[in-house]
Amino acid sequence: MRPRGGWETAGVSDDWVAQRTEAARVQAERLRARQDAVHAQAEGLLAEFLPVVTAHGPDPVPLRVRGYGGRGEARTPLKGWYLRFDRTAALATDGSFYTLIAPLSAVDRLRGVHPTPARPPMVLGEGGKDGESVELPIALERVLPGWRTLA
Repeated sequence: MRPRGGWETAGVSDDWVAQRTEAARVQAERLRARQDAVHAQAEGLLAEFLPVVTAHGPDPVPLRVRGYGGRGEARTPLKGWYLRFDRTAALATDGSFYTLIAPLSAVDRLRGVHPTPARPPMVLGEGGKDGESVELPIALERVLPGWRTLA
């Protein structure tokens, strides 16, 4: 008979459970630290790129959010540079990174949306289909070829 409110843990000591819980917590902290380091590296790269692209072009364009499954677009109050060919990631003129794909209602398509900035990754579209991911330095080179020599 199973005790009320949980699984039976016959043969499993409380010490083992505590060790596994602590190991999981440590692993989660390490993952978070690695992710923070990657985001910080990407943020530094974008901070280095922004003044160069602002000074040497191309001009920023109005940014739009695409609906899931390619279903429509919505205006945003943002201007910036698209970092992917499919226009689902962009750098705004204020230096913020945006993922520009979202579920859109008919009202969103008419009135526009205000996307929330996100922490930038070093690989845009990581985990997607083959050929759909691009490393951030390559994406920046596509926007302004040779930008590092202009810095």
